[in-house]
This record gives sequence, C-alpha cells and structure tokens, in this order.
Amino acid sequence: MNLKLLAAAAIIAAFSAPAFAANSYYVVQDSTTKKCTVAHEKPMTTTSVVVSPAGKVYTTEADAEAAMKTITACESK
Repeated sequence: MNLKLLAAAAIIAAFSAPAFAANSYYVVQDSTTKKCTVAHEKPMTTTSVVVSPAGKVYTTEADAEAAMKTITACESK
C-alpha cells in the first residue's frame, strides 16, 4: 500500500513541477550591452547574468519589471 502511495506521489510531483516553473521570471543583464531585461527562463549563456538580489525568481512579469527599476546594475547611466 505504501509503495503505491509513494509511486503516485512521485508521478504527481513529476507532472506538477513544470507547471510551477512556468511562472518564473528573472531580471537578467546582457554582459556586453549592460542592458537589463526580464527573462522567462534562467539564462544559460555566459553573456547574460541574473542581476536580481540573491538570484531571486519572480512569479509575475510585473513584479520582475518593478524590481528591475530598483536594481542598481540596471539603472540608466
């Protein structure tokens, strides 16, 4: 009985994890242009870096846009 319950929980977790990841927004900065943008995925290239405090992940695009205005690395020069 416990094995069936554990297997069912694992299957549910496997299918629900991508749904939670779909609402992830990052404030990233292009290393060459120093321009900040909001990305839906964590950057995997060396030319873009996450600049939000402690690599914070935002749940809405509006939150990420608002945070981008407060991050010193993203301020217009």
